[in-house]
Parts: sequence; structure tokens; C-alpha cells
Amino acid sequence: MNISNGKSFWTRNFIFLLISNALLFMVFEMLTPTLPLLAESLGCSPSQIGLVIGAFTISAMIARPFCSIFTNFIDKKYILFIGVLITMLSTGSYMVSTGIGILITLRLIHGFGFGIATTYYVTLASEQLPHNQIGEGMGYFGIGETICMSIGPMVGIALLNKLNFQGLFSFGAIILLIAVLLILGIDRRAVTKKKLAKSKKISYKLFEKRVLLQSFLIFLIGVVVSGVMTYLTLFAKQQGISTVAWFFFIAAITGILIRVVSGKMFDEKGPLYVLIPSAICLIIGIVLIAYSRSELQLNIAGIFYGVAFGSIFPAIQAWVLSMVPVEDREDAMSTFLSCFDIGIGGGAIFLGIIVQGTSYKTMYLSSIIFIAAFLALIIYLDKFKKVLPLTQDEKAILSESGE
Repeated sequence: MNISNGKSFWTRNFIFLLISNALLFMVFEMLTPTLPLLAESLGCSPSQIGLVIGAFTISAMIARPFCSIFTNFIDKKYILFIGVLITMLSTGSYMVSTGIGILITLRLIHGFGFGIATTYYVTLASEQLPHNQIGEGMGYFGIGETICMSIGPMVGIALLNKLNFQGLFSFGAIILLIAVLLILGIDRRAVTKKKLAKSKKISYKLFEKRVLLQSFLIFLIGVVVSGVMTYLTLFAKQQGISTVAWFFFIAAITGILIRVVSGKMFDEKGPLYVLIPSAICLIIGIVLIAYSRSELQLNIAGIFYGVAFGSIFPAIQAWVLSMVPVEDREDAMSTFLSCFDIGIGGGAIFLGIIVQGTSYKTMYLSSIIFIAAFLALIIYLDKFKKVLPLTQDEKAILSESGE
């Protein structure tokens, strides 16, 4: 249900999707600094904590390629409903974790639902956007999730401090219940037999070839991000830093401020002008994290980290959406998000091994290698005119997908 050019994309559907998606990510961020503490309390080593995080992302990766298959039998709205419902039930079930086995099992279930949900939030939201506003529209869509992500870690830590893990997980499940109800308010036409007859051939497509380049770029970023998501709370605890909540809050706020600007820049000039400066900011942010000895230093690092991730993720996401027609966006987003998940999951395990053998500082500095590879690939592609500006074929595909 795309809207026509010249009309506002701020429709009821877009707003409901934006809010529901934001709540999903709020709960995700509530668990980001607290689940490593739960795993540590259960006696997990750094490498085992990495396995807990990796189980979630690998499960999400496995789920996503099925998304295009599901649409042959059921409307996207109800697939999204099922995905968010799974995340709600698994979040509430974390309170029964008594060992690493149960925790990993719940993470696998949670990841499967999260993989489905994140794919369909993006594809349904993109269908509400005119072709010439994908970058801007997805930038605003990202702002919604970023606002809730900005308060998620603070809420999670506050609930854990004032209540306990049971209160944290119960509160998260209630928030996700609201997200589920918002999905039911989305206006979608029923899938008819005629539409099903015209559906593409059912197949399990692990990767969409047209967006492999962009997806590999987000994989590299995912490895770096995994070090922050998984180990920052434990690193801060080791350094005597009282809380990391303000780091996540500052990073999210700077991400909000940069997204609208970077989205418009993407639409006008292409991805190169967004990605290279953002990658440089990410290097600065990671170096500052590695050498942080106080909350102030860590918060300064959060500014650079927020600018970087707040620009890179939506820019590559919009780039992926612009590469394929609307009917192939499930496959494209599945590839994009799966590669990000591989980076997060594999990175958490790999960086956990580095931590166990060396230190958190060495781990963070080592992760810069992946940012350097990201920069090198972008610069190489620009040299051969493959990144900026978008090709005429890409623009034609983008125009066709905005019907």
C-alpha cells in the first residue's frame, strides 16, 4: 500500500509501525546492558556470554530467509504479529532462567521472533513511502526506534537496581504487548487467492545477490557493534565506572540528531558522503571507549559512537531498499539484517575469545580492523564509480518500487 508522490508519508499505518517498532527496540535495549549481568550471575565466562548473545543473532539470521516464504500463505501484518508475540513471550520467560542451557534456549526463541519482526517492520514501513523519500522516510522511522533505544538501557538498569530481573522482564513483556496491539491496528487488505496465485515461486533464499555488497558492509559494522552491545557493561564494571546508561542515552540522542540530516544527504548525494565520515567517527568512538577510565570519558565516546551508528545503519538500509523492487524487499532486508546478525553473533563470540585471552581494551582496539576494512571497501568501490551516485538502473528500480 504505497502512497503516491506529493502526499505525506505520515499515515496511520506508518505511525503505528513506527511506534510498535520503537517499542520492540526499547525492550531490546533494556536487555542489552542487563542480560550480560544475568549471564554473569549464572556463572558464565566472557566467551559463554558471547555465546548467549550469538545464539540470539544466529537464530534471527536463520528466521529471516523464511520471511518471503511466509508471505505466500499469510499477510505480512499477521506474520509481523506472530514475530512480536514470540518476542513478548520469550522476554517474559527470561525470569525462569536458572542456567546457561535455559538462557540459550530462550535466546534462540527470542531471536527467531525478533528476526521475523524486524524484517517485516522495515518492509511494511517502506511500502508506505514514495520512491524519492525512502532515505528520509526510513530516517524518521529509525528516529522512532532510536528515541526508545535512548531510554531503553536507562530503564533496564533502573528496573534492575530498584526491582530485580523478574521485574525487568515483566515490564519488558508488558511493553511488547502494547507493540502487539498496535500491529492489530494496521489497515491491510486481505490476501486474496488471486494474489497468492501471482506470488513468486516458493524458495528458501538465504541471500539476495543484488544487495550482497551492502550486506557485507553492515556485517563488518555488526562485528564492531557487538563489542559495545555485549561487553560494555562488564568493561565499565571492571574500570569502576558506575553506569553505562548515559553512554547509551547520549549515543541514541546523537543518533536521532544525525539521522534526518544523513537521510536527506543520502537521497541527494548517495551513500558515500554518509558512510565515510561516519566510519571515521566510529573509529574515534571505539578508541575512546578502549581508553575510558571515567564516566565522562565514556560519555564523550558515546557522542562519536552515536553519530556513526545513527548514520551508517539507516544509510545502508535505505541503500538496500533502493536496490530492489518492492516485491523483493523481504529477501533484500532478510539478507541485510542476516548479515548484520552474523556480525553481531559471530563478533560477540570472536571478541569474547579475545577478551578471555587478553583484555577488554585489546578487544576494542582489535575491532577497529573491521572498520578499516569497511572504509577500504567503500573507497575502492568509489574509485570504480560503483557507489556514488546511484546508477540509472538503481534509480529505475527505485522509481518502479514507488508505484
